[in-house]
Amino acid sequence: MNPIESMLHLIGNTPMLRITGFDTGPCELFMKLENRNPGGSISDRGARAMIEAAESEGWISPGDTLIEATTGNTGVGLALVAARKGYALVLVVPESVNPDKVLQLRAMGADVRMARSDVDLDHPAHYVSIARRLADELPGSRYLDQQANPANARAHEEGTAPEMWEQMQRDMDAFVCGAGSGATISGCARFFRKVNAAVEIVLADPEGSVYASAVEGAGHVPGPGSSLVEDIGGRSVPRNLDLDLINSTYTVSDVEASTAIRQLLMLEGILGGISTGVHLAAALEYCRMQSTPKRVVSLVCDSGYRVLSTAYDESWLLDRGLVPRKAHGDLRDLITHRADDGGVVSVSPEDTLLSAYTRIRMFDVSQLPVLEGGRIVGLIDESDLLLAVYDNRKYFDYPVRDFMITRLEKVDPNASISSLLPVFRGDHVAIIADDSRFYGLVTQVDLIDHLRKTMQDTSDTDRDLNHA
Repeated sequence: MNPIESMLHLIGNTPMLRITGFDTGPCELFMKLENRNPGGSISDRGARAMIEAAESEGWISPGDTLIEATTGNTGVGLALVAARKGYALVLVVPESVNPDKVLQLRAMGADVRMARSDVDLDHPAHYVSIARRLADELPGSRYLDQQANPANARAHEEGTAPEMWEQMQRDMDAFVCGAGSGATISGCARFFRKVNAAVEIVLADPEGSVYASAVEGAGHVPGPGSSLVEDIGGRSVPRNLDLDLINSTYTVSDVEASTAIRQLLMLEGILGGISTGVHLAAALEYCRMQSTPKRVVSLVCDSGYRVLSTAYDESWLLDRGLVPRKAHGDLRDLITHRADDGGVVSVSPEDTLLSAYTRIRMFDVSQLPVLEGGRIVGLIDESDLLLAVYDNRKYFDYPVRDFMITRLEKVDPNASISSLLPVFRGDHVAIIADDSRFYGLVTQVDLIDHLRKTMQDTSDTDRDLNHA
């Protein structure tokens, strides 16, 4: 392979993989590895196409400022292309976006502006509304508008879909695809309608999105949007999404999506993002529902490297109810990191203060239980460490036993939730333990989160009753 002169030349021409580790019913399932694009997602294609189309039309020139509203992947693609071509880039992202994505965007030189994530599209504080307003206010700026920009869909009609068609030896029966801006599924569908109108176009939609309901003509709006999927789905149908091109839909829950990508990593060795999980879960369901053999294509549309701290973090998933967890019906259910699940980050009395400090930093906690033989014998927190080493750094090498707090306020797991309040008023963490066993710590944030979940469960019940 000859050397290349720009990373932009690596966008597209991604490989196709036959999936062999999953039960695909009577079908063959293939996935195009769009995570191999230099920005880590299929959105690199649309990002390059939008900028190059604007250049060819004389709408932008180097030195101008490009503006876009994004939940991450398109923003990464735009940052990659803009930096190479000499454009400034302002990205407006909702505050719910994974922090790792924001860090990457800023590291790539983008000016990232945060916006509220709890408002509808027509609200002035919505991230799309802010991006449009910035384009009017900033001199020499242009709003690319990925959700309506025809070049975005054209990138897939002229690039992604023809690649798939040739890789499949012009023999495929169905294409399963998610939709964010709608450019990928609509662009690919237009190409397949030209070469073989029998190719079925299947929408993979995350739970909480309105797209599947819009295709099916459902009369009610779905419940709250997904807490995990950021780059596909939506609360209003974008202009680039042509609903008339879609034959059928599958709705995928957060649990199904997160389970799918972890299985994809274990069974196929592919680290996909959560949007990939939606694609895979829908594609597997489609394949298993068929009664005759079909050749089905879907996408590894994004990389999992930007969601390692969420979609691949067992504690994060447990906290959001996305992996099974035994319910006890007592205070143990409020514990984020349970001792019986092996989730507690702790030290022993003989560990050094340096070891305690390292674990506090590594796991982003403020205190550690000190365990001996499965029982809690002390606590050590940031202030204990600071006071110990401030005047003498040599104490970093001393054992935790010499500095830990041993007067502990334990709360029995069978106590009421209200019994936690006196502990929190004293600015302490609640130690859930009985005479023989330590179960874990409950913080004030844990209690707030429990109350939020209780409120959400009540809202879901009310909504179900209203639709009954």
